[in-house]
Amino acid sequence: MNFELKTLSLVAASKTSADTLIVLVDDKFQPGKDPVSKLIEAALAAKDLTHKAGKTLAAYRVAGISAPRICLVAVGDGHVAQIKTGLSAALPTLKSTGIARLAICWAGPTAAACVQAAVLAVSEGTYVYGGTQSKPALRKLNQVTLGLPSLNAGHQSSFATAVAMVQGIELAKEWANRPANHATPTMLGKAAQNLAQSPHISCEVLGPREVAKLGMGSFMAVAQGSAEPLRFIVLKYNGAAKSEAPVVLVGKGITFDTGGISIKPAPEMDEMKYDMGGGASVLGVFKSLSLLKPHLNVVGLIPACENMPDGTAIKPGDVVTSMSGQTIEILNTDAEGRLILCDALTYAERFKPRAVVDIATLTGACVIALGAVRSGMFASQDDLAEALMHAGDAAMDLCWRMPLDDDYALSLKSHFADVANVGGRPAGAITAAKFLHRFAKKYPWAHLDIAGTAWRGGAAKGATGRPVGLLLHYLLSQQVSAKAVEQRTSPKRKPPARKPAAKVA
Repeated sequence: MNFELKTLSLVAASKTSADTLIVLVDDKFQPGKDPVSKLIEAALAAKDLTHKAGKTLAAYRVAGISAPRICLVAVGDGHVAQIKTGLSAALPTLKSTGIARLAICWAGPTAAACVQAAVLAVSEGTYVYGGTQSKPALRKLNQVTLGLPSLNAGHQSSFATAVAMVQGIELAKEWANRPANHATPTMLGKAAQNLAQSPHISCEVLGPREVAKLGMGSFMAVAQGSAEPLRFIVLKYNGAAKSEAPVVLVGKGITFDTGGISIKPAPEMDEMKYDMGGGASVLGVFKSLSLLKPHLNVVGLIPACENMPDGTAIKPGDVVTSMSGQTIEILNTDAEGRLILCDALTYAERFKPRAVVDIATLTGACVIALGAVRSGMFASQDDLAEALMHAGDAAMDLCWRMPLDDDYALSLKSHFADVANVGGRPAGAITAAKFLHRFAKKYPWAHLDIAGTAWRGGAAKGATGRPVGLLLHYLLSQQVSAKAVEQRTSPKRKPPARKPAAKVA
C-alpha cells in the first residue's frame, strides 16, 4: 500500500479523484464556502453528525464533490486517541467496498502525531492475511493520500516514521500469523536473511552445531524434542560508527509451543503459533530500520525452535547448563521461553551493548495483570524504563513498568541447580523476569512481556505486530546525530602548523 502526504485544503479535497474521501472533523471546525464545508455545516446543524469521536456520516454522489463516496468522521478534540477512534469506526466498511484509492483530509490544522495515528489506523483497519489460503485475500486499497491544510517539517517526519513503522508492523503480523508448518525456525532464518539484502543490514544464521560450540545448553534443551532444527538468528543494522555501542533486541522465537512434556490443554493450542511474536517483532523493527536508515547500531538476536513432546524432550526435574555456566532445574517444560532467552542474553554480552531489550510472549500471568492494553515492562535502570515508557506513548503501543524486587527471586531457589525455571503461580510474570535478570547483569536491560498484546483471540484472531512501534520509537530516540557520525567516521586531519609569532622589537 502506498501512502502520500500533501497539502490539501477542503476546497482541493472536494476536487480529489479518490474513490472515497474521509474528512476528519474536530470540535474546532470553522466552515468555509466549499462543498465539503457546507456538507459538514449542514450535518452538524441537523445533528446528523456530532463531535463525539467515532461518529460518522456517509454520503454518495454529493454535488460539487468529485469523490463518489464521502464519509464525515468526528474526532472530538482532534488529539491522537480521537483520530484513532474515528478512523477505526470508519475504515471497516472499506473492506467490503473494494476501493483502491482513499483520501483522508483534515478539516482543520492538526498535530504531527495525528498524522502517525492516521497511518497506523489505516494499516490496522485494512490489513488482511492471505498467505496460506488457496485464493488469497488481497488488500484492494493500494493508494492512500493524507491531506492537511498546511504542512511543516514535523508532519513530514512523523509521516515518514509512520510509513516505515507500518511496514515493520505488517511484516511482524505476517510471520506471527503464519501456521507453524509455514514458519519453522529455518523459514524464520531465511526471512531474516532476506532483510539483509537491504543496505546497512547483515545477517548470520547459526545452526545446531554452532549453537553447541557456544555452549547454549539451555536453548538446545528446549529444541531437542523437535524434528525441526533450531536456528539462532543474528541480525545487525550498522547506521553509525563501529565505535558506537549497539542496542540489542532479543526476540523469543518459539515457532510452536505445545508445552513439551508439561503439555498444554488442547483448546486454543493453535494460538501457540504466536509464541514467536517477540522474534517476529525484531524482524519488523529491522524492516523499519532499513527504510528509515537512522544513525545508530542495532543487533537483533532471535533464538528460534519448537517446544515439542518427544522421547528426546526435556523432562520436569532435568538440570541443564546455560551458556553463562549457571545450571537450571526445569520444573515445568512449558516455561521454555526463558530457557532460550537466557542463552541469548549471555550471547548479547559480546557486543558490549548500550542497552538490551528482550521481547517475549512469556507468561499468562502478564495477561491476567495487564490484559491486552499494555505490555509488561521490567527494567534494571530507571532511565531505560522511562525511555521505553515514552516510546510506547509516542507509538500508541503502551507498556507499564512492573517491579523487579530481589525478594521475588526467592521462589526460584532450587535444591538441585543454581536456579529453577519457575517459581509457582504468585507473581508469575515477575518471577519470570527475575529469572532472566540473572543473565542480564552486565548491561542495562529491559524485558517486555507481550503475552497479552502480541495477538488477539476470538472473532478478531490475529497478530497485532506489537511492540514494533514501541521499539522503533525507542531506537529513534537513541540515534546518534548525523554530525557526530560524520565527525567519528571522517579521517582525522592534523591541525595546520602554526606560524611562529612575529618578534616584537
